[in-house]
Amino acid sequence: MNIEVKISKNPITYKKAMLLMNKRVEEVKLGKNNELIWLLEHPTTYSAGVSFNKKDVLNKNIKVIKTNRGGKITLHNKGQKIIYFVINLNNRKKDIRKFISALENSILQFLNIYKIKAKSDKKNIGIWVKGKKIAAIGLRVSRWIAFHGCSINIKNNLKQYLNIVPCGLNNELVTSIYNEKKIRLRNYERKIANIFIKNIDKI
Repeated sequence: MNIEVKISKNPITYKKAMLLMNKRVEEVKLGKNNELIWLLEHPTTYSAGVSFNKKDVLNKNIKVIKTNRGGKITLHNKGQKIIYFVINLNNRKKDIRKFISALENSILQFLNIYKIKAKSDKKNIGIWVKGKKIAAIGLRVSRWIAFHGCSINIKNNLKQYLNIVPCGLNNELVTSIYNEKKIRLRNYERKIANIFIKNIDKI
């Protein structure tokens, strides 16, 4: 099973990314293209999943883009790495929980490289460091094609979370790799892609 790895150096708008990802989903369904792991950044964007509640928007001046992924409202901005997936679970075990666990374990292994002790939470999907969320996961599955993905706060402006109630949680309970370790990551995209592929291939 070939998984294409795509790394975008320049920011991609949320709308453009959704169009490209949805196109790939249809191609994978039809067997016309490979699965995909796509690493990128978005310019500042607030996206709302299917569990979105208007009360979670604290600043009524921000624009919110509604999407078909799972979850509530979240933030994407510069310095946050987005990892989108288009993975065909028809070729693996048809088990969403195992797929989510593969993503969680991949993020934990990546953070461990930088000596960041983190953990997953079955009640609140995502990755946590000392009670603060450092990575979010939001997925959708169609005909056992899993898509959308996760975000990891690398070195982004955490104050922009104050405009919302992110994922239904306290907007001050967020952190980043830089916030935890004061390190600047460089050329890490291929490393994290390989970790994800290794864990996804175990499903």
